Amino acid sequence: MIRIIIADNHQIIREGLKMILKTETDFQVMDEAQTGAQVLEKIQNSDCDILLLDMDMPGRNGFELINDVKNVNPKLPILALSIHPEDKQALRILKSGASGYLCKDSATDNLVIAIKKIYTHGRYLSESLSEQLAFNIMPEEKAKPHEQLSNRELETMYLLVSGKKVKDIAAELALSISTVFTYRGRIFEKLNINNNVELMHYAINNNLQNPSNRAL
Repeated sequence: MIRIIIADNHQIIREGLKMILKTETDFQVMDEAQTGAQVLEKIQNSDCDILLLDMDMPGRNGFELINDVKNVNPKLPILALSIHPEDKQALRILKSGASGYLCKDSATDNLVIAIKKIYTHGRYLSESLSEQLAFNIMPEEKAKPHEQLSNRELETMYLLVSGKKVKDIAAELALSISTVFTYRGRIFEKLNINNNVELMHYAINNNLQNPSNRAL
């Protein structure tokens, strides 16, 4: 029996995932969580086999939550779920500690496959993601400047590109204004740019200007 915890703040999504999982007699949904705090509470001393974790729950961003889960229950495999296409954040999620990544649009077809793959082999990669991963590790492939940004720097960059002011970004991310200025300086340095106008041009040229692409 593969014991599963579903973490998603939308009840309709949780119900949909449970409907898919009910098609398998060896799956058991043993618990659900709606917030990051509930996730950490429910996985403590839990004997579940896999955590299905929505990357876009309110509060702590998905990357921070993966780190928190690993601190509480290091051996618990995480299958990250998101509305974002694989090419936008999957590799970053895997590097953060998840055992697999699944776009919600493909959950109906691939959720069962992903869970079984993680349970038996420890890792799930779709065919397209495997190709992307292989491409990225080729020695002749040069990383783009924005791929050097940390998760928080990348998050700050998207908010700057969306037109938000530093004080508003600080409020949204629960950071001090000086910290946001520090992140902005690091972003400018790593991208080799000097101001927000150049940042916008960089984002447009690299298809990063859409806030829905934020890797949270």
